[in-house]
Amino acid sequence: MSIEELEELASQENSVVISCEMGLNLDYLLEMLWQYLDLVRVYTKKRGDPPDFSGPLILRQGACVSDVCRHIHRDLVSNFKYALVWGKSAKHTPQIVGLRHRLEDEDVIQVVTRS
Repeated sequence: MSIEELEELASQENSVVISCEMGLNLDYLLEMLWQYLDLVRVYTKKRGDPPDFSGPLILRQGACVSDVCRHIHRDLVSNFKYALVWGKSAKHTPQIVGLRHRLEDEDVIQVVTRS
């Protein structure tokens, strides 16, 4: 493609010009996909362990703690006591929250259940 053709494509709305061969704009494409799909990553943490950053839960923007609980196990909501949250949505670190707390991208959550 010529430079003129690339500039024309790049100037169009909702377009990202990439080159797999040269690795051009691949990070930007990934960033734009997350933004357009309205997705957030939420990491889980078990009591006494560090957070598991290897496999986040992928949820829609606006997801709350109850969505995370349902994603992990369907009975988790009925046994829910509280959750600890670290990250952008927490007012302090960690914050004790309920089922309706809205999570932000890259928050870490630890769910505590009734015994």
